[in-house]
Amino acid sequence: MTPDRAPLGASRAAAGGDDLAPLVRWGRQRGATRALDLAADTGEIARALADFMPLVVANDRRPRHLRAEHPLIADHAGVRVVAADVLALPFLDESFGVVMCRLAAHRFPELLPVLRQVARVLRRSGSFLLAAVLGADDPESASLIASAQKGRDPGHVRAFRPIEWAAFLRAVGLTVIDEAIVEMRRDWDDWTTPMSQEARAELDQVVRAAPGHCREALGVTFTGGRIHSFTDRLLVLRADKD
Repeated sequence: MTPDRAPLGASRAAAGGDDLAPLVRWGRQRGATRALDLAADTGEIARALADFMPLVVANDRRPRHLRAEHPLIADHAGVRVVAADVLALPFLDESFGVVMCRLAAHRFPELLPVLRQVARVLRRSGSFLLAAVLGADDPESASLIASAQKGRDPGHVRAFRPIEWAAFLRAVGLTVIDEAIVEMRRDWDDWTTPMSQEARAELDQVVRAAPGHCREALGVTFTGGRIHSFTDRLLVLRADKD
């Protein structure tokens, strides 16, 4: 099963966030005429690229969700909404000069089959643009990040490290050309607002009980004994098809 939408724990919090700027810049530099926004959710990146690209296809399993809740997509003549499973994209081989995936990948049950689809529909020398929740090298820190993400978004599966992304991409014929880590400070109360009171209390307890180096990896701060904020770390990269 593939995700209905991008991760609640990342995409909505990062809407219009600092991860968007490099994706748009890379997309503009490529000079492509057709782009695919994979698991589009709010479709912000689709809307941004459509400002200078003739056609952007916003893929989502629930197109009504895109059209009804996100008028930036529905009202833009350059964005076409297509309902499709990311494991069976209904496009011909080498259909797009750019494929992008913003803050949805950590919800994919399996990453490699999705990347095979990306490589298939991407033209030679085309670019895959990614923004993804960043995993940690330390297993305990990775576990805390997973607990925080899954506590807020039950659809969370796994966050990968840059070295893992590079390996997955190489396996499907894509090479990382550029990458960066984007850090955004999140207010804890705001970020956990969608959670139930019980789930929020459980996550608070998990964070408090975590080793100090794990809380440091997550950038957790306290004010008056309460969790005040944490640092949301995202990996952004461009990988070109060989």
